[in-house]
Order: sequence, then structure tokens, then C-alpha cells
Amino acid sequence: MKLKQHKNLTPEKWKKFPFYKQILMIGTELKRADSAYKINDIEEVKESYARALELIFLTIEVLEDKRKLKELLRFKECVQKLYLNPDKKENERLFNVLILMDKDAFNLLNP
Repeated sequence: MKLKQHKNLTPEKWKKFPFYKQILMIGTELKRADSAYKINDIEEVKESYARALELIFLTIEVLEDKRKLKELLRFKECVQKLYLNPDKKENERLFNVLILMDKDAFNLLNP
């Protein structure tokens, strides 16, 4: 898979990050989309979703715990829909869903 947004990131490098960090980095892109919504920059919103999708695809590729695959694939579909039809409220909901995918990610954001 050739990455367009994260040119220096390889599956080998991505795999070195624990799952919770991968989740948090995907979440960072959703937060960037949230910031772009605030200034009504829909192009930047879509760019954020493109970056998030790239990280999601990478995560799926290197995922070792296949029990998480089903939820991650569903999440990917939701982000793809948001890319086509941006919606601020849905972005916020998806961020919350993403963080719930991993207890360590959740605990870091909710001490």
C-alpha cells in the first residue's frame, strides 16, 4: 500500500505502535476535522478524513488481534461516509466510538 498522506510511514513502523497509540493517532485526525469544521473549511475536513482513513487502512493491515477487525472495518465505513457527506455531529460521535475501541486510549483521555 502506497501512502499519499503519510509518505514516511511504513506498515513496519506503524506496527511498532501499540494499538491504543494507533487509535489515538486516528483520533487526532478526527479532532483536526473538528477544528476545520469550526472555521467552515470543508476541504480541510476532507483532508483530515483522508489522513484518518489512511491510518485506519494501515491499522487493518498490521492488526494482530483479529477480534478488533470487525469493529475497525465498521468504523472505516463510517469515516468513508463522512468523507462523502461531512457532518460535525457525526464526527464527534465517531471520535467517541473510536476511543471506546481500546481501554488504554479511553483511560488516557478520561483519567
